[in-house]
Amino acid sequence: MPPLLYLASASPRRSELLVMLEVPFELVLPRVEEQRRPNEAAADYVQRLAQDKATAGAAMAPRPLPVLAGDTIVVLDDDVLEKPVDKADGLSMLRRLSGRNHQVMTAMALAWQGRLEVVLVTTEVSFRTLSETDIERYWASGEPTDKAGGYGIQGLAGRFVVRINGSYSAVVGLPLVETEALLRRGGVLSG
Repeated sequence: MPPLLYLASASPRRSELLVMLEVPFELVLPRVEEQRRPNEAAADYVQRLAQDKATAGAAMAPRPLPVLAGDTIVVLDDDVLEKPVDKADGLSMLRRLSGRNHQVMTAMALAWQGRLEVVLVTTEVSFRTLSETDIERYWASGEPTDKAGGYGIQGLAGRFVVRINGSYSAVVGLPLVETEALLRRGGVLSG
């Protein structure tokens, strides 16, 4: 079946979730600078990144199809925890998240026919207290190196999560309910 959509994301998790919406898609991989502006609120930042990626993806798409893009950040004490830059950064993030609540913000943007729409989903996540052994072992697994906040809820770090309030799929990287509604508004999905 020919694609109805481009996904502007290198995230395998985002691709796996989009498959659940049963929309055929192809990837485009735009390069967008992910740099928070001075005094930029976390919610504004993640939405801007999603919009920038969708716009850049639309500019490079080989066919005039809608382009979906997303970005996910972890917010703790008003600090944005992105992908760890190195081991020390990753361990520090996990120590900070230990025994605490934090927010995971995922923004999804759709660019089509000169239009751009974005949705933001914020989910509250609670971690149990982590031991140094938990933290070191988890880092040694290699899993946290490419994930916002230094963890993946769908992987080994799932055992750290006491509860979530909100969308599990948004924490993984693509909020299914909200993305499906966005694709319907953009004419990608019918019904």
